Amino acid sequence: MAIPLKISLVTALLLLTACRSDPIQFHTLTPAQLSGASSSGAEIQIEGITVPPQVDRPQIVIRQGNSGVAILETEWWAASLVDELRSALVDQLVNGNLQRRVSLRLDVQRFDSIPGQYALIDVKWRLRSLGAGDTALITCRSTLQTPSGVSIDDLVVAHQNNVKRLAALINQAISAQKGCPSAS
Repeated sequence: MAIPLKISLVTALLLLTACRSDPIQFHTLTPAQLSGASSSGAEIQIEGITVPPQVDRPQIVIRQGNSGVAILETEWWAASLVDELRSALVDQLVNGNLQRRVSLRLDVQRFDSIPGQYALIDVKWRLRSLGAGDTALITCRSTLQTPSGVSIDDLVVAHQNNVKRLAALINQAISAQKGCPSAS
């Protein structure tokens, strides 16, 4: 009688162990240490951000091969990808000319994540002055790519670097007022 009880207990433990899932890891595009941005970023109003529907989800989406993608069920953004981009940019945008208020709109064309290779963001962005009657418009397109290690953490850090570089380009366009800066 004791042996069937032991078998039942072992079977139950094995079934419970098989039901255990890996914990969800949350990631953010906002780096732990900011790059000297000041609180004057409030002068830059982000009026809208769009991302491709393929990556517009809480889970991190990575490319596999030439035509496949994988949705990582245990690797999530801390907020929606749009909100992560907004938070990271707000923290890094600086308006040195406080008399000039600007509005920013971003339309992300591609947001590629390939562990062991690179993180890429291809974005059209528009700046518009919000001053009295001054509606000067500048529309730019930036494609930024950063090499990535094989881990998801490495990939997120590469995306953080892309967002930092994009913020620097936008800051440069605001202060120079001469058109689109070139990505370096």
